[in-house]
Amino acid sequence: MPATQTSSTRIAARSSRLGLRATPEQEAILRRGAEVAHKSLTDFILESACQAAEQALLDQRLFMVSGSQYQALLDMLDRPEQENPGLNDLFSKPAPWSEK
Repeated sequence: MPATQTSSTRIAARSSRLGLRATPEQEAILRRGAEVAHKSLTDFILESACQAAEQALLDQRLFMVSGSQYQALLDMLDRPEQENPGLNDLFSKPAPWSEK
């Protein structure tokens, strides 16, 4: 959710209802997690579920695209490399995990 969206906008934008059943143990841990995160149970569950869904989608190994999208990707890959000062700067620094 964009950081600029207010909680009243989020509430007004919610028009779909989702139902779920949980064990008492699951409910307790979800409520405790929401409390610790200073969020409502609904916000906590929705944000957590959306993060998990986004990660699952990003983890896909097979992407279905149209022929024109595939050709556009091939055309980008065939272009000559271009100088990227930001990447050069990034790769010139040691990795944070290798610094001691």
